[in-house]
Amino acid sequence: MEIEVLTPGEFAAPVAVITGGWSRERDRALLSGSTAAGALRDLGIETRVLDLEKDKKSLVTTLQGTELALLAIAGRGAEDGRLQGLLESIGVAYTGSGVFASAVGMHKVIAKDLVAACGVRVPAGTVVVPGASPEIEARRIEGVCGLPVIVKPVSEGGSIGLALARSREELATVVREGAGAPMMAEEYVDGRPVSVGILQGPDGGLEILPPLETDTAGGVYSYSAKRQPGLTTYHCPARFSDEVLSDLEIAARRAHLALHCHGYSRHDFVVSPERGAVWLEVNTLPGLSREGNLARMAHAAGLSYEQLLAHIVRTARTDRSVQP
Repeated sequence: MEIEVLTPGEFAAPVAVITGGWSRERDRALLSGSTAAGALRDLGIETRVLDLEKDKKSLVTTLQGTELALLAIAGRGAEDGRLQGLLESIGVAYTGSGVFASAVGMHKVIAKDLVAACGVRVPAGTVVVPGASPEIEARRIEGVCGLPVIVKPVSEGGSIGLALARSREELATVVREGAGAPMMAEEYVDGRPVSVGILQGPDGGLEILPPLETDTAGGVYSYSAKRQPGLTTYHCPARFSDEVLSDLEIAARRAHLALHCHGYSRHDFVVSPERGAVWLEVNTLPGLSREGNLARMAHAAGLSYEQLLAHIVRTARTDRSVQP
């Protein structure tokens, strides 16, 4: 994919970088925002940085007179369609996926159903029934998913709140401790975690970036594994056969289109020796740090951070209604 780096002449007004927010991924969002804003300024592009939490009351006013909004933000209230809906209602162009893809992609249960309907393998799973007896619910979940089992929030990113239960007793404890928030359970698929990034051109064509394999202590790509140095080793391109790489590419394409993602997306899989690529979830606003997974994959494809950023910024100018 040929991508020209951004130039100041492309913009008649400042670019608004929306970051921060109030979700549990606030720290990741702030890193993405500061990195992206710094890169834009280094290119000579006037930039306004807005923290969705701190600048919430003045957000609409501050966005007036800006060229577009670069969404360097993650989690609830930002990646779930609410921010996208606000921006559309006030006529501000923004980067990434629209309201539908953002809302559906953030709800892991619905996203899995849509992706599975397009022939992509997904883990067996079930929602955790709120208010049910933890012991009875653990028995029911074991019957659906077996053991061990993964339990995680329905609408959180970054592997926040993810737990692995290896026995019915552990599962009951996880269910009890997670009471009060919508949770889901999935069968544990024993395999190698891998992410696949997609860049979508103005004509709707999809460019699949070299997959990123994660080799994680304990075998689970958890929140701590993502954040603590030394717990995860990355391999990009991933160390798979051509057959598996083709399987990943086809599944990622189908998932991106099934969810109506726009411009770019990142899809998380587990590659099982018995089942091949098993889709776990989508990230419609991947982190934008220079060391983030999306940037690693772009680098392996021969793209600089500035080229990746240019592609993302220009997604705000592509009509979502004409995308496949």
